[in-house]
Amino acid sequence: MAKVSTMCTSVLVGKKASLDGSTMIARNEDRYLAVHPKRFYMHPAVQGRKGVTLKSELNGFTAPLPEKGYRYQATPDADPQAEKEGVNDESGINEKNVAMSATESTYGNERTLAFDPLVDGGLGEDSLETLVLPYIDSARDGVLYLGKLIKQYGSNAGNSVLFSDKNDVWYMEIVTGHLWLAQRIPDDAYAVTANQVAIQQVDFKDTGNFLWADGIQNFVTEHHLNPDSLGWNFRHIFGTNTKKDHHYNTPRVWFAQRYLNPEIEQDPESVDLPFICYPSHRISLEDVEYILSSHYNETQFDPLGQGSHADKVRYRAISLSRTQNSHVLQIRNHVPESCAAVYWLSFGVPAFSPYVPFYANANDTDPSYSTTPMTLTYGSTSAYWLYRTLSMLVESHHSAFIQADLDYLKDARQQQHTLMAGTDAQVDKQPASQVTEFLTQQNYALVADMTKRTQVLISTLITQGVGLSRLTFDMDKNL
Repeated sequence: MAKVSTMCTSVLVGKKASLDGSTMIARNEDRYLAVHPKRFYMHPAVQGRKGVTLKSELNGFTAPLPEKGYRYQATPDADPQAEKEGVNDESGINEKNVAMSATESTYGNERTLAFDPLVDGGLGEDSLETLVLPYIDSARDGVLYLGKLIKQYGSNAGNSVLFSDKNDVWYMEIVTGHLWLAQRIPDDAYAVTANQVAIQQVDFKDTGNFLWADGIQNFVTEHHLNPDSLGWNFRHIFGTNTKKDHHYNTPRVWFAQRYLNPEIEQDPESVDLPFICYPSHRISLEDVEYILSSHYNETQFDPLGQGSHADKVRYRAISLSRTQNSHVLQIRNHVPESCAAVYWLSFGVPAFSPYVPFYANANDTDPSYSTTPMTLTYGSTSAYWLYRTLSMLVESHHSAFIQADLDYLKDARQQQHTLMAGTDAQVDKQPASQVTEFLTQQNYALVADMTKRTQVLISTLITQGVGLSRLTFDMDKNL
């Protein structure tokens, strides 16, 4: 069965759980290969489109595209040859300030799939954003819109999809060919997921916080799928519990919860880690970025740390060399709505590369992001290759370069907040008809600042790296 497996980690934060009242949905897009070039660009709004059909190169799935749609961002594969693995728009924010991240691969168990198998030619993750984000006006609307598509076409894979707007954050799990369930993250809570069915107890009377596929309760009852004598636990019914889960999936959730709730002790391999969590402190943008850029930092499981070899390779880290796109989609509530939505994007390995902010209310993206060559050439202006280069350099001499990289990331975050605060203050002074163009230009300025900083650091690291060669021998300063 054709499928793009995106072995991702996702973070969702309600507005009262965040430091500044923002909602945030975030995810690492991890692929099989260390190099899988991506680009970031803006789809324009469309009106009066007729007779246009989307066809997935992944599995041949086809569906008509509506006549009109909103402007929205996307981070597809860079391959110009109609992407062999499908469209893969992946993640973005539309002009109504609705965010969507699609998808995190999620696996239902064989008991449930036996009665509702995945649909070979059904709707796949590569087409989800293209068929949903341009046409929705809220996060809840996104869940319902996608649910209708799954009912109509079936799904070719198990996936989890994130939606948010200024008020709500929703997490949706597609677990069989036609069955799905979604839960609203409480305003004062957060959730972290990692390639497993995550939602737990479901209250079917609470339609304000739960949405589900038609017939899902009867399906479970008819086929005797609920293992619990009390309650209706979605994870227990549809999820998996394997050795792979214990080493590949649950430790990532454990580390994130350990960071946001350090007062709670849990087992990294536990199958009972909670889905809905309440943080011990308000969650900042930097907290979310730290989680997505982490690799069991300051634990014995850090592959770059001082633990035993067995511990360092025991668990799959969150930030990987295979992470192609890491993003935080932030909808702010303390600024004018015209500049409230910000897409924070890292194209390098997030452990070493910065998250660059882009106001979503823009006409396009910087050419260094919108056009990405498939291979690196000397002197390339591509953002993808710039940050992949930085990541490779820092890791290659990690002990010597990591402090310079951390200082660079800290200084960059400070400058980004300074530039954005200045931009936010100027938005209301702009004529309404010119705000989008103004924010587009501010995006260019933010990219230019980060590009310059990164080029300076890369030059410094290369110069220092020359002196770190093992082909040297100290004996006499004159020899």
